[in-house]
Amino acid sequence: MEHFQHSSATYFNRELSLFEFNHRVLAQALDSQLPLLERLSFLMIFSSNLDEFFEIRVAGLMKQLDLNVVTRTPDAVPTEVILSELSQVVNEAVKQQYEILNYSILPELQSLGIHFIQYQHILEKHKPWIAEYFARQVQPVVTPISLDPSHPFPRLVNKSLNFIVSLSGKDAFGRNITMAIVPAPRSLPHLIALPGDVAGTTKEHIFLSAIIQQHIDDLFPGMKATGCYAFRVTRNADLILAEDVDDLAVALKDELSSRRFGRAVRLEIEKDCPSSIINYLLAQFDLDEQHLYYIDGPINLLRLTTSFDCPTLKHPKFLPVIPKVFRKQKPIFDILKKQDVLLHHPFDSFQPVINLLHEAAKDPNVLAIKQTLYRSGPNSEIVQVLAEAARNGKEVTAVIELRARFDEESNIRVANILQEAGAVVVYGIVDYKTHAKMILIVRREHNQLARYVHLGTGNYHAGNARMYTDYGLMTTHEDICEDVHRMFQELTGMGKMAKLKALLHAPFTLHSELLKLIEQEITFAQAGKFARIIIKVNALTEPQLITALYRASQAGVQVDLIIRSICCLIPQVEGMSENIHVRSIVGRFLEHTRVYYFEQGGEQKLYCASADWMGRNLFSRIETCFPILDKRIKQRILEDGLISYLNDNQNAWILQKNGQWHKVAVEKQAVSYSAQRYLIEKKSMKI
Repeated sequence: MEHFQHSSATYFNRELSLFEFNHRVLAQALDSQLPLLERLSFLMIFSSNLDEFFEIRVAGLMKQLDLNVVTRTPDAVPTEVILSELSQVVNEAVKQQYEILNYSILPELQSLGIHFIQYQHILEKHKPWIAEYFARQVQPVVTPISLDPSHPFPRLVNKSLNFIVSLSGKDAFGRNITMAIVPAPRSLPHLIALPGDVAGTTKEHIFLSAIIQQHIDDLFPGMKATGCYAFRVTRNADLILAEDVDDLAVALKDELSSRRFGRAVRLEIEKDCPSSIINYLLAQFDLDEQHLYYIDGPINLLRLTTSFDCPTLKHPKFLPVIPKVFRKQKPIFDILKKQDVLLHHPFDSFQPVINLLHEAAKDPNVLAIKQTLYRSGPNSEIVQVLAEAARNGKEVTAVIELRARFDEESNIRVANILQEAGAVVVYGIVDYKTHAKMILIVRREHNQLARYVHLGTGNYHAGNARMYTDYGLMTTHEDICEDVHRMFQELTGMGKMAKLKALLHAPFTLHSELLKLIEQEITFAQAGKFARIIIKVNALTEPQLITALYRASQAGVQVDLIIRSICCLIPQVEGMSENIHVRSIVGRFLEHTRVYYFEQGGEQKLYCASADWMGRNLFSRIETCFPILDKRIKQRILEDGLISYLNDNQNAWILQKNGQWHKVAVEKQAVSYSAQRYLIEKKSMKI
């Protein structure tokens, strides 16, 4: 994007950097080497990411302007300029998104006999079935709302699909009603498969919006609909809790109800809607044209999720592998007594983590289970096993982070399930989100207590473990187990900061120790030794760490950064960051591992962590960073999780010093290489 701006001479703007990641996701939909439905999936991911981008990032910027509390440094770009810049780049990207859909993906699907029917595509053969479906399924639940003095503009739910209808004629009471709102029923599917006797030999799905538009006149008897236009409003969905709440769960429930009706931040509307109606809607939502987005197709492409299965149009199925060490019918406790075990999801199955908890729940020698839960869900097998363990008399403690964004309501249900089973449930620290991923199991063995630990870079969510790349370490290392025990005490009790032997943890030691590790690497470089730093995280925004990396580059340290989304560091600037290279991998799975590697004069220190290099992770969250002490595991992470990704020339994007990301082009006669594909093939061989 030519107009990408950064906020100073040394840092890229965070919001624009994040949108650049969304742009890279969108670009995947253009990749003709990907199966067709995978390309469509990237369009839907782009829509989902964009929703959250507006609900949180843009909403935050708009709130700054509304409150007139914008703080600026002399070299910072003003908030209103950032919003204007975002409006331009997002509009261009949305336009590109629908061009890809309308002129590439949908025509290719149609050539294969797969049709998505919008209003303008309705044929005569469809109309009888549509009329019956409307009469039986839609009309009984839809609620048209006229706009007149006794019916003011309704409060519309965040991201709900609605129609604004222009009318002529008089209603049953003789009134001249010229406009109405029709909310699409949320209880009905927004995409419906047509039966075979209607679709014929093709697979056809019709949008609910097309059905409503086809029969909009039926909702206003005696009147004429002269126009019907779909629209959607996006609202501020960030939750803000007071610091002095008496009960976090109760306060959160109250706040959740307001999320659906927060301040409007975006209006999406069909591109052929008249300007008079658009201006009316903008006024109702207190928005200006900067926050308006014309849509050339179905609003919210997440509605394109369908139930039909076309394996040839998707990636070949891949089943995560049970690591060799777990394939023998041995208790997991016996295995972990002898060795540490590393799980690399989704290439390794998540099942061993669940099996560990199953064994602990049933083992009469297990006394206690403690676990942090960030995103799990009430139907999670892990939650059910923890409840079973509590009912079996184990001392089960669950530290549940209720404020995991967009999973708050789900986490409240998880807390209720565990409390009813007899588990001790705590919500961590009010001012600090508990983002650490930890399991601690205490077991009686030969009249002594033994401890088993699992630490991860990702959530305890089996579904995420199939889509996100993450590391999990299972260990009985004495110092690590003691540190995890102390962290749980820190989370559930009160007292001074826990002094840890092996782990680094935020908001206490992690940031300062990372700065020390970088400074040590600088010292090695200045002494003429080979010095290297490799960091793989989701985001890099923390100014002190960025500044330290600049100093490392200037000292001659080789710095390789693998950043999935936001990167505020500017690479490849002579005299400042010429030794820093930044890449992003956008592939089949969402990259989520957090790995920190420091050469350390040949000692090679390597850590995995739950924390990204962002201020919120390092200062406002409870995070863990754990060293990889087993040399075999350390080498595996270095080769498979870092070097492999640095060699990727299939899914890699390179950050330029002007803020643009360029996809790596496979050079002539070079072998195309994908790190994710390599790991799939390696695991498929059941190594």
